[in-house]
Amino acid sequence: MRKRPHYLAGFGSLIWLFVIGLPLYVMLIATFQTRADYAENGPLGFPRHLTLDNYINDLSDGFAQYFLNTVIVTVSVVVLVLLLVPPLAYAIVRSDGKATGRVFRLFLLGLAIPSQAVVVPMFYLINEAGLYDNLIGVILPTTAFAMPVCALILTGVMRDITPELYEAMTVDGASPWRIFIQLVLPLSKGGLATIVVFSALQAWNGFLFPLVLTQSTENKVITMGLYDFQTEHGVDIPGLLAAVVLSMLPILLVYLFARRALVQGLMGVGGK
Repeated sequence: MRKRPHYLAGFGSLIWLFVIGLPLYVMLIATFQTRADYAENGPLGFPRHLTLDNYINDLSDGFAQYFLNTVIVTVSVVVLVLLLVPPLAYAIVRSDGKATGRVFRLFLLGLAIPSQAVVVPMFYLINEAGLYDNLIGVILPTTAFAMPVCALILTGVMRDITPELYEAMTVDGASPWRIFIQLVLPLSKGGLATIVVFSALQAWNGFLFPLVLTQSTENKVITMGLYDFQTEHGVDIPGLLAAVVLSMLPILLVYLFARRALVQGLMGVGGK
């Protein structure tokens, strides 16, 4: 049977496309205009002359250093999360002791503690450790606040692995470490992709810790570097939006390549 077109749904989709597409158009078209053209044409006007000067100026005026610092922080946070969270989740899932459950519940208290509530003691701790105005001082607390959610996600994924598979490898004489490497990690690819994307987003978009724990220009990250486009004479909107576009590209690429595994990982958060 031939289905009738749903005109109301199509009209609603067009409205939603307009709502989503208009801000993207305003942002992208502004990056190809000079400040004079943007002031003359407004945010919705199409430029008479397209230019890449905003992107070139951003990369030549120190934004490339901010970009590199953000990449270092993000990669370091992701590596630490991948080194610490999978063994932790595996121990929680496979251990039958009450102590492990209590430790896990205590660990998840981090979900209820916002970073804003501990930023002052965190500042004193990082300062006493000699890590103030150092990228390591940003990496460590960012990793700590990303770990509770990542542990919750990966624990739910690992609980979906049937006990029969664990028992089969145990009967074959496999050690817990071998079971973890050859069984658990391959079957937890969706969860691993999820925590990679989540921790990368937390590190890439982090603002509070870089604001409080860094000071020098050499250790600025992207979120702090965006302030450079605001001066006492106004805001360089085309340059600022070009910097925003540059900062979006890496995370967008990570999401595009990991979106399928990301959805699969989130579906396993609740376990069986």
